[in-house]
Amino acid sequence: MDFTKAAAAAVPAVVHIKTKIPAKAIRSGNEDANDFLSQFLGVEFGPAYMPEQRASGSGVLISDDGYIVTNNHVITDASGDIASEINVTLHNGKTYKAKVIGRSETTDVAILKINGNHFPYMIFGNSDLLQTGQWVLAVGYPLSLETTVTAGIISATGRNIGFSRQIKNDIDNQRSFIQTDAAVNSGNSGGALINTNGELIGINSAIISPTGSYAGYSFAIPASIVKKAVNEIIRSYAVENKS
Repeated sequence: MDFTKAAAAAVPAVVHIKTKIPAKAIRSGNEDANDFLSQFLGVEFGPAYMPEQRASGSGVLISDDGYIVTNNHVITDASGDIASEINVTLHNGKTYKAKVIGRSETTDVAILKINGNHFPYMIFGNSDLLQTGQWVLAVGYPLSLETTVTAGIISATGRNIGFSRQIKNDIDNQRSFIQTDAAVNSGNSGGALINTNGELIGINSAIISPTGSYAGYSFAIPASIVKKAVNEIIRSYAVENKS
């Protein structure tokens, strides 16, 4: 198989997302206990702090006017708060400030927007037609490397990844993932899973690994779920901002 045409179609539309979450105080959840210990030990217990966090992930341009789909967990911290600063770098090296249009914790999908026009973008394929054994490519920015393309096959469809902390309270979504053996690592989250026609068939979201690095199993949200979430998020945003 020659994957050059598919890769060429996807690479320009896959972006690098970098986030910054400032340091913040964390309440212990037991202020009375802290007061008691302060009096008993004669030591003042101040608030605990979470240090500044910087993270890196991937996203996919889905329109020529700058709408980007990624994972919700790419743009949030462990407590679910949205990053205060989100920068998007295109394959050509240009960097933009991104605005969060909306997000869904249930599906782990988020939509960003950058200002501009005539951006390269990807076309959705039909994830309902995927078959086990079909060739696919994963495109993203793993381990803060530049655009990286890996190849594999669909290992299974309709896979249950109920272990994922990002997917909450929705059994149907937990059981709908595309499992592949295309190499995916930290930083690939939010990137593209494409077919050999260069169409977007999924958003890479999770791996199973005893070490935290790729161990042969990666999972993507099917395009059918992504499209539905995108439409709902953009529709809600339009209603909320209607003048």
